[in-house]
Amino acid sequence: MSPARQPPPTLSARLTALARATELASGRLDEEAVAASRTVLDRAAERRSLSADHTVVGFFGATGSGKSSLFNAVVGRDIARAAARRPTTAEPLAAVWGEAGSEALLDWLDVSQRHHLDTPLPAAHDDTGRWTRVRERLTGGPAPEGPGGLILLDLPDFDSVSLHHRTIVQRLVGMVDVVVWVVDPQKYADAVIHQDFIAPLARHGAVTMVVMNQVDRLPPAEVPAVMASLEELVAQDGLPTTGLSRPVAVSAVTGEGVDALRGRIRQMADSKAAAGARLDADVTDAAERLAEASGDGAPAGITEDAQERLTDGLAQAANVPGIARAAGKSYALHAAGHTGWIATRWLLRFRKDPMRRLNLDRGETVNPEINRTSLPPMGAAQRAAADSAVRTFAHDAAAGAAEPWTRSVRQAARTHEQRLPDAIDQAVARTDFRARKNSWWWLVLDAVQWIAMLAVVAGLVWLLGMFLLEWFQIPVPPPPYVEGFPLPVPTLLVLAGVVLGLFVALTGRILAGFGARMRERSVRRRLRTSVGEAGRRTVVEPVRAELDAFTAFRESLAALRR
Repeated sequence: MSPARQPPPTLSARLTALARATELASGRLDEEAVAASRTVLDRAAERRSLSADHTVVGFFGATGSGKSSLFNAVVGRDIARAAARRPTTAEPLAAVWGEAGSEALLDWLDVSQRHHLDTPLPAAHDDTGRWTRVRERLTGGPAPEGPGGLILLDLPDFDSVSLHHRTIVQRLVGMVDVVVWVVDPQKYADAVIHQDFIAPLARHGAVTMVVMNQVDRLPPAEVPAVMASLEELVAQDGLPTTGLSRPVAVSAVTGEGVDALRGRIRQMADSKAAAGARLDADVTDAAERLAEASGDGAPAGITEDAQERLTDGLAQAANVPGIARAAGKSYALHAAGHTGWIATRWLLRFRKDPMRRLNLDRGETVNPEINRTSLPPMGAAQRAAADSAVRTFAHDAAAGAAEPWTRSVRQAARTHEQRLPDAIDQAVARTDFRARKNSWWWLVLDAVQWIAMLAVVAGLVWLLGMFLLEWFQIPVPPPPYVEGFPLPVPTLLVLAGVVLGLFVALTGRILAGFGARMRERSVRRRLRTSVGEAGRRTVVEPVRAELDAFTAFRESLAALRR
C-alpha cells in the first residue's frame, strides 16, 4: 500500500519557506537573486494586506497594438483614450468593479485615474472548477461566496519614447495579478517584448495572457499561420501554450474574440484566485533563482579525518613537539633533583627548568585569560602551518558544493583567523602539564640516597674521631672489621655509601629517561587535545554552522517545491 500523498504547501507556508531561504542566502549567494527574493516577499506582504476580493488585470502592449481600444472593448465603454497618434496612454487608467476595498489597492499601485463601474462584466461560460481548485490549493480553504471585484488597468506603451512610461510598465508588470500582453500582426515578433517582458515571466503562465489584437487587418486565411507563429514564439519564451497562456485572436474593432477574453477575465475575478496564483508564481520564480544561484552539489561535511588533520596542523603551529620535549626535560631535571647523589644535587639549581622558562610550570588550576605562556609569537612557518591546516579543513568540508557555498565555508573557517594564535596560546596555557607532580619512585630512591649519605657521614665522623684521638695521643681502641674485608668498618661505611649513592643516582637517571619519555608522550597528547579544542571552537564550529545553514537552505527550497 503506497503512503498517502501529502497535500501541497499553501501560499503562506511557501512564503515562510522563501523568507527562511532568503535569510540564509543573504551574504552567501548572488545578491541580485537575494534582492529579487526580498522584493517578492515585500510585495507579497503588501498585496496580501490589501483587498483579496479584487483581481488586478493589466493590459500591456507596444505602440500601435490597439491596447487602449481593446481595453475599451472589454470594459464596454470608451474610457481609455485611443487615437492614431502615439503614445495615447501617459498614465495608468483603472476601470473598477466593486469600490469597497479598491481604494487602498489602487493607492498601492499608484494609479490615480479611476473609473468606477456598476455594470458587471458578463459571467464566464467556461468551467470555473480549475480556478476554484487553485484557490483552495493556495489558501487551504474554499473561496468566499459572491462575485469578485475587478480592476482593469490600461497602461502606457512599454516601448514608448518616454522613459517615465517604460518605468511605469516595469513597475506594474511585477505588481498586477494578471498580465495581458496585447500584440498586433505587425509587431508581435518584436524582440523587446519577448526578451524583456514575456520571457522573464515564463513561470507565470497561470496568470499571463497573450492576445493578438487587430486580426481584422489580416486576411482570414492568414490568421491560423500568424497565431501558430505567435504560439511558437510564446513557447520559446517559456510560457505554456495551453490554458490561460494560449494566445487568442481578438479584434477591438469587430468584436471578434472580445467576449471570450472578457469571460476569461470575469472567471478569474469570480474565483478570487489570481492574486494568490500570481504571488505563488513569484515565489516559484524567486525560489528557482535562489536555487540557480546556489548551484548543484552538496558539501562533503566534517569528517573525523578532516578534524584530525586540522588538529595536526594546529599542533605543529603551536610547537607541540617542542613543548612536549621541554616537559620531558623538566621531568628529568626534577627527577634528578630527587634521586641524584646528594653530594652533587645542589649543582642542579644552576640549570633552568625548561617549563619554567615557558611559564608552564604551574599546577592544575590555571586561568588562561590571566596566566599566559611565554612562548614566542608564531613565526612565518608556524602561521603558514596553521593557515594551511585551516584551508585544507575548509576545502575538505566544502568538497562537492558549488562555488557560492564553497566560498562561504572558506570564509566561515577563517572567521576567527586573527584570534587563532591567541586561542592556541590559551589552549597551551590551560593544559595540565602536571609539572609539579612527583613520581612515587622518586621518594623510594630519595630515601635510599639519604641512607647512603648517612652511611658516608657516619663513616667519615668515625674516621675523623679516631684521627683526633690519635692527634691528642689518647688511646684509641682498634676499629672493628668485617670478616673477609681488609678495611675497617668506618671506611667500609664511607665506600658503601658512596657506591650506593652513585648506583642509585645512575638508576634514577635511567628511570628518569623512561619517565621523561612517558611524560613527553602524555604532554603531547594533552596538548593535542587542548589545541584540537581550540580548533573546534575557532574553526570547526563556524564551519559546522555554515554547513547547517546550507542544509536549512536546501530544506527551505524543498519546502517551496510542489
